[in-house]
Amino acid sequence: MSERIKLRVVSHLAPNWFWFYEAIMAYIGRIVGVETQLQASKYDPLADPILLTEQLDLAFICGLPLVRYHQVVANQLQPIVAPVMEAPRYQNRPVYFTDVIVNANSYLYSFADLADKVLCYNDPGSNSGYNLLRHRLIQGKHPKRFFGKTIQSGFHQRSIRWVIEGLADCAGIDSVVLEQELRDCPDLSQHIRVVESIGPCPMPPLVAAQHLDQSLIQQVQAALLHPDAELQTAMQKVGVKRFATMDWSDYQAIATIYNTAIQAGYEVIG
Repeated sequence: MSERIKLRVVSHLAPNWFWFYEAIMAYIGRIVGVETQLQASKYDPLADPILLTEQLDLAFICGLPLVRYHQVVANQLQPIVAPVMEAPRYQNRPVYFTDVIVNANSYLYSFADLADKVLCYNDPGSNSGYNLLRHRLIQGKHPKRFFGKTIQSGFHQRSIRWVIEGLADCAGIDSVVLEQELRDCPDLSQHIRVVESIGPCPMPPLVAAQHLDQSLIQQVQAALLHPDAELQTAMQKVGVKRFATMDWSDYQAIATIYNTAIQAGYEVIG
């Protein structure tokens, strides 16, 4: 009997969905007949040695570092699928939003009210927490130093807590991450308010390294397009309706937003 293929898988996404990525990989193992080793990365995607040395096989990754990596090393990673959320706001499409949140007790009710306020963001390489906010500044013809101060939290969940605790006035949060936090901790809804939603934007995908056999990539993709009852149960818990096929054309919009900001001199906000 031949040895089972072992796939090295990394998640660069918010930890409150990590258990769901484990469920996805368990399903892939059952259906495709491979072994999977999933780990949460401790690195920025563009500095992850597993990615840079081409040791990973599959990855859950944000669209922005994906397109930035593609600009440097083309054709190494291939988008396979992305989740489509159940909520009506997503219109049965593989998209998400940046929800700009403030403390519910504040007197901040619009994006314009955030001028000179303290913004916290998860990571400067984040599409939802940084890139789309920068895009919003350009769209609204706001100055580069629109915010009075910016501080980095490290991840979305911490940004939410900092806004609640008064350490920051506002934050841009991935709408899917925020919705999961509200499912996990319903009381949070009493302490935050969304003043604006930016987007939609293409959903973070599951990507495959091109060194994998194309037939294996197609098997993984086909499996996720037709989930079994066990995976569907996990999908329902996070509000995922289905998975959709993705390719590079879906992420061109993120690349355009990023390149436009850099060309306009908005490398840093705040």
